[in-house]
Amino acid sequence: MKSLLSTIVLLLAAPALFAQGAPPQGAANKPYAMEYYYKVQWGHQQEFLNLFLKNHYPLLQERIKAGDFLSVKIETPANHMTEDSRWDYRVTITFKNSTVATTANPAEEETMKKLFPDQTTYQQEEKRRFEILLAHWDIPVTDITPAKK
Repeated sequence: MKSLLSTIVLLLAAPALFAQGAPPQGAANKPYAMEYYYKVQWGHQQEFLNLFLKNHYPLLQERIKAGDFLSVKIETPANHMTEDSRWDYRVTITFKNSTVATTANPAEEETMKKLFPDQTTYQQEEKRRFEILLAHWDIPVTDITPAKK
């Protein structure tokens, strides 16, 4: 009797469990978008952005050239927020598909060495970029805008 009752409760709760959260992104070979948020130590926003643009953005641009990324957009909020919800930079990457978004890039190390032959300086600057970073989070996003009629 207990197992029958447990099964009934599970069956009744299942639709609610699966309804939580955002809808899944499109088909496997469709564009896949991810937003990357960066919260930087107060007063170091410009230093972080300079290092990001110098050492990370060129890697992202190479992925666009390779056809892995469809676009990269960097944004900052126009107004301030409360400290608990503050973020300083949002980078939105639209990947060619979900496989590219969730698989390591086998050419990454080679590309880094090509773009940054002075690896010692590159490593030091990347270390600094992460030292001044307070928080970083990634969010897959789904466009649910209704189609135009």
